[in-house]
Amino acid sequence: MKYFESDKLGKVYTLRINPGEDFLHEIENFIAQTGIRYGVIVSGIATFSSCTLHMVTTTTYPPIEHFEKWENKPLELSAVSGVIADGKPHIHLVVSDTKAAYSGHCEPGCTVLYLCEVVIAEIPDGNFHRIKDNYGVMQLAHISENEL
Repeated sequence: MKYFESDKLGKVYTLRINPGEDFLHEIENFIAQTGIRYGVIVSGIATFSSCTLHMVTTTTYPPIEHFEKWENKPLELSAVSGVIADGKPHIHLVVSDTKAAYSGHCEPGCTVLYLCEVVIAEIPDGNFHRIKDNYGVMQLAHISENEL
């Protein structure tokens, strides 16, 4: 296990993403506009009319991924979490229909249906990055500035 420590929390933003907009695209745009390099996605709620999530389906390397897609189907976003490293978000969602809940990595194609509110907190001195491990999987790592 490794951990990264910060004693500073920067700005906390609450976003409204409008109906018809792509959830991931709008978060990526927001990160680019504000210049956030490191942060966390604290919470969020939404409804989607379409959604794409990917999940792993094996316990061996390399992982085999499954992409689950919903089109023209109302879904509730009940949980969102994520890490922003090097200005790039890695986001996981829990969405549900009237029968079940589904969880996975957020992909483009999650279209807001009625409403979407997301809270993002900046960590100004985060200095954590994603690097490939021995299996080719992107892992979070802390690299001091003189090592970059």
